[in-house]
Amino acid sequence: MLRSCMQAYENALKFAALWAVVSLAHGQANDPPATPSFTPTTASAPAPAESHWRLGAAFGYGQRSNPLIQSEDIPVLVDLDIAWFGRRWFFDNGDVGFTLSDGDRATTSLVARLNSDRVFFGKTNTRFVNLAYAGNGQTAGMVDASGEPVTEPVEVQPPDRDYAVELGVESLIDGNWGAITLRAFHDVSNTHEGYELGAYYSWRWIAGRVSLSPSVGFAYKSAALNDYYWGVHADEASPALPEYHPGDGFNLEGGLVANYHITRHLRFALSVNYERLSDEIAASPLAEEDHVFAYFSGLAWTF
Repeated sequence: MLRSCMQAYENALKFAALWAVVSLAHGQANDPPATPSFTPTTASAPAPAESHWRLGAAFGYGQRSNPLIQSEDIPVLVDLDIAWFGRRWFFDNGDVGFTLSDGDRATTSLVARLNSDRVFFGKTNTRFVNLAYAGNGQTAGMVDASGEPVTEPVEVQPPDRDYAVELGVESLIDGNWGAITLRAFHDVSNTHEGYELGAYYSWRWIAGRVSLSPSVGFAYKSAALNDYYWGVHADEASPALPEYHPGDGFNLEGGLVANYHITRHLRFALSVNYERLSDEIAASPLAEEDHVFAYFSGLAWTF
């Protein structure tokens, strides 16, 4: 088991290193500059040299569903956009990065971030149930150690999980055809000790005051990452939460961002996003749903 984890770790590092080299070469190519047809929403790319700060706020209503059992959906009333870009270093809404290469069509950065799976474990409730969770919202009758059915209510409390600090390489390649964002991240805080690889495509269409930005992508999450957040470990198992260890898998994602520009700084914004969790996560006793759906609408102001 240890040997396989080390092999996966080495493969991830090789992938990230090769990725960085290819992006550097692409960014240094002597091709004529391309005019981007959209503004990507999934990458941490440096702002123009004359602007060091990017500040914005959106006020409205939105929600992000929570697939974790005994948990509440996550409301969104205010969405802040805070970023700072220096010559090489930058901060972009929680991500801290260092730009390795900044070309006309490709940007590659070293980025540190917090794992996003942890956010679901912050909205949990303890409830009393008399059914055992089987995963993906399904339940099964509970039995005790002797095999007898359990009829008394049992307290179910989702286990706690910690944030993980992840370090990786992020590349943005764009042109008139759209933008591709490539990511490779590995846990450097020894929290889940896994890694995540991702690829996303987005495109922007503009007509007068209206802009539409559809996007699709996927994230491959290693078995170690999935097991830490979505597994039920031996010391957490109970008749209500049977022990479970998920493997690796792909999360699929699609979204749309629409804007109507009222003035130069004020716009009406609408966004929707759907993420299909991998079968390994959806089968976990901790998962009540096999997807995450998020939406937001409101007025956005760019300073």
